[in-house]
Amino acid sequence: MQYEAVVGLEIHVELNCLTKMFCDCPNRPGDEPNRNTCPVCLWLPGALPRFSREALEKASLLCLGLGATLQPRSAFDQKVYYYPDLPKGYQLSQAHRPLARGGWIDVEDEKGATKRLRIHHVHMEEDVAKLVHELEGRTPVGLVDFNRAGAPLVEIVTEPDIRSAHEAMEFVRNLRTRIRCAGSSDCSMESGTMRVDANISIRERGASALNTKVEVKNMNSIRHLGDAIAHEAGRQQAAVEAGETIVLHTRLWDPEKGATVPMRGKFEGPCVPDPSVPEIVVTAEWIDRMRGRLPEMPPQKAARFQRDYDLPRELADPLAADRELSDYFEAVARMSVAPRTAAHWILSQYLPAVKERQLPVAGNLVTPERLAGVLRLLEKDEINANAAREVLSRLFESDASVDAVVEQGGFKQVSDAASLEVLVQQVLDADPATVAAYRSGQGKALSFLIGQVIKASSGKANPKRVREILLAKLA
Repeated sequence: MQYEAVVGLEIHVELNCLTKMFCDCPNRPGDEPNRNTCPVCLWLPGALPRFSREALEKASLLCLGLGATLQPRSAFDQKVYYYPDLPKGYQLSQAHRPLARGGWIDVEDEKGATKRLRIHHVHMEEDVAKLVHELEGRTPVGLVDFNRAGAPLVEIVTEPDIRSAHEAMEFVRNLRTRIRCAGSSDCSMESGTMRVDANISIRERGASALNTKVEVKNMNSIRHLGDAIAHEAGRQQAAVEAGETIVLHTRLWDPEKGATVPMRGKFEGPCVPDPSVPEIVVTAEWIDRMRGRLPEMPPQKAARFQRDYDLPRELADPLAADRELSDYFEAVARMSVAPRTAAHWILSQYLPAVKERQLPVAGNLVTPERLAGVLRLLEKDEINANAAREVLSRLFESDASVDAVVEQGGFKQVSDAASLEVLVQQVLDADPATVAAYRSGQGKALSFLIGQVIKASSGKANPKRVREILLAKLA
């Protein structure tokens, strides 16, 4: 293509603090409208904000988890604009002196190469109220819910390093993983605790100048983010090729149309220092204490899993991406189970079963001890893989021991040579055509015969022993 996309992201993350950023109101935006309010978050005259220490700590952990550098001094400004969700006429934000600068996320590009995408800065700000549009009879009305007003946010602003929808999606996935690991937010685009805006422009390949950008909002999933970037870059290219000029403005992503649509002109209001919130000053010792509270982050954990447990990257990365899942894996791997077996079964069987039943990863009936019990039986050939899957399913419904479930279900695998030889001989006698096909060089015939023996045993025959006996008889 003659053109390339240049994309920068602005990502708002709602911190999972107990209270709002500048008052003691509960930080629960989903409650009954206007239940969690006070003179501060209603911006009544004379009410003074009081900055939350918990918000500072959560935001600082988030910044450190992204490799950003906490600034010794940061401060809040009044970001001035006028909109019904902001009746005081300004939002408290850190426009000039942000909490942290720098940071990065490593992603894989479309060719599988590692690419470092830089973060410009991370700043704190208060959320605004929520507008609710309803009908009174046939008359449309706009209502304001102040439950969300004053909720603690951080905004992560990237450098314009992103060149494709794929890179943007990978950036947000990896960012979300790190923030969740730091314990600062659940980062759900669906519920609105993470909101992503994309600034998109295009330029000729090989050029270094940044052209006029268009901001796109209203992407409530990572897939929608990728679709919106791909569409908007294509729209701008078509416009340029038609001789049109790209104008700075804001657009909305319409998932029904699969297109971006105009929203409003881009307006940047003034930002002036706020005199009511004191300057935030953090010492090197305090930053070291925060760094000490930071758990092992996913990239470091994935590298350790590859090194200490000899896991391939395709198993180590998804396990390390979730803190509860990685803890669950390590608990199983410590119980005399081969780490690769544990990793494979957790990702391919246990995790889908948990999601299907809408259960937490940790704290359900299938404890690490019980899953390890199933996998030890599988590794000792006392049950086969099909039986192990069925036993695992039953463990979600019963607190009986693994051995009891295996016994009650009759899942013990038949490995006795004498019993298996009888079954093998019956299958060979009943299907001379397949035997002849194998002896004429058709290797697939062996797999068919193994399946027939297992079927004849009602699924209890040990496939390894069946294969050995078949090969001996067919020879």
